[in-house]
Amino acid sequence: MLSKKTSPYIIAEIGQAHEGSLGILYSYIDAIAKTGVNAVKFQMHIAEAESSEHEPFRVKFSLEDKTRFDYWKRMGFSLEQWKGIKAHCDQAGLDFICSPFSNLAVDWLEEVGVKYYKIGSGEVNNFLILEKIAQTGKPVILSSGMSSYTELDETVGFLKERNVDFSILQCTTAYPTQPEQYGLNVIPELKSRYNVAVGFSDHSAKKEACIAATALGASILEFHVVFDRELFGPDSKASLTIAEAKELVQAVQNIATALATPIDKNDIESLKPLKQIFEKSLAINKDLPKNHILRFEDLEAKKPKGFGILASNYKELIGKTLKSDMKQWDFLNEDDLA
Repeated sequence: MLSKKTSPYIIAEIGQAHEGSLGILYSYIDAIAKTGVNAVKFQMHIAEAESSEHEPFRVKFSLEDKTRFDYWKRMGFSLEQWKGIKAHCDQAGLDFICSPFSNLAVDWLEEVGVKYYKIGSGEVNNFLILEKIAQTGKPVILSSGMSSYTELDETVGFLKERNVDFSILQCTTAYPTQPEQYGLNVIPELKSRYNVAVGFSDHSAKKEACIAATALGASILEFHVVFDRELFGPDSKASLTIAEAKELVQAVQNIATALATPIDKNDIESLKPLKQIFEKSLAINKDLPKNHILRFEDLEAKKPKGFGILASNYKELIGKTLKSDMKQWDFLNEDDLA
């Protein structure tokens, strides 16, 4: 559903980098549009619907939010604001993708007109929201970061029963992800196990992870972006900068083009002029008299090819007799041998 013929479908996630500011969020959309990605991804948090004051996760990480619930309230936007965000993505030429974290968010996203639903790692076993999304008929991108194969099997079965068009991303829930945590081996495993489009969701803040994933067959790539990794926010240190994202897109497209254009090692027709220049002919490395019996120690290989016997055939000359005197560096041809 998402993969391109010559390039992976590339998603840049803003996530929480906007810090609750519409102005910053719109600035991210405009900047991301210049990188060459296909889509921009958001997270829709409606505090009252998804959380409570008892949520313990990252309670003390923010200087201005007393609780995580307060943080979600500060990070949220109204339905009308989300419609404006979607319209701005359309104007920028970016697909609008969003992760809902409540059934109410799904209702809102249907009004907004989301293109695809992204299921975060923590929602893979939330069959209530998966049922809600399945009823929309929209495609789903499933992140597998916190799921075992047993859990994924159950979720995949759930989606298949409801004829949901879905893809799966290899993902590691660690911020930032270290090289030993990339789990690149999982990409071919997922492709083989589920026979669907498979991609890679990256939190490494490094370009090489997505490039390697492309080489391993990932048809979807997702990564967080931030204006500067020193900015405040839960994902900043696990994000690429806008400049890095642009470089990554070009690199990924180059790798995808290379993979789509296999080289036939037996077809060397176009290399013949170069072979003529760089391959070599046999010569002698010293003055040699008539009737000298050639030894290995007498031979040298010199450019270009075609002025003497091919260097690859040197064994045929050893033990042969010279018909006449020869000077150092003279090429050797069949006519020179008795």
